[in-house]
Amino acid sequence: MASTSPAHIWLMRAAFPALALLIVFFRLLPLDTVPRQWAPPDLLMAMAMAWSLRRPDYVPIVLLALTLLLADLMFQRPPGLLALLVLLGCEYLKPRALTHRDTGFAAEWISVSLVLTAITVFNRTALALVGVQQAPLGLILIQMLLTIAAYPLVVFVSQSILGVRRLTSTELETLGIRL
Repeated sequence: MASTSPAHIWLMRAAFPALALLIVFFRLLPLDTVPRQWAPPDLLMAMAMAWSLRRPDYVPIVLLALTLLLADLMFQRPPGLLALLVLLGCEYLKPRALTHRDTGFAAEWISVSLVLTAITVFNRTALALVGVQQAPLGLILIQMLLTIAAYPLVVFVSQSILGVRRLTSTELETLGIRL
């Protein structure tokens, strides 16, 4: 099945929230009753950015917004704040998908790292402005760095197992996108 066929695109659009729910499910499992000294990477954020950069047509804005808002509600974060920031970061990266198509993975990783850093700073600043109790800065920085470090693994899994590859020139022409 061609990766630009409408059936395949809708299948992948359904796969994104299904994978997001799987990530949320495993993060909510009570596997450890003792608080950890480190925070795990935010795989949902990394997956949203990887899919937005690799195949923007798989993650339309409404699907991304609803999925991220559901994650905010499930993780008992302030509803909509991190979802909005990640959505803005993904929408910032989507037009750059064509420019990263010709560059190497390092340029993509750097741009995602900068967006993740900006999301972390803006989230922390917004929470501080309204006086919301926050996790210690060290934990937030560990989570950000681990998310940046996990991004290549998320891209590898997305590309090799799920088939979320960058668009080729012929696929761009099929979708009606000009270079």
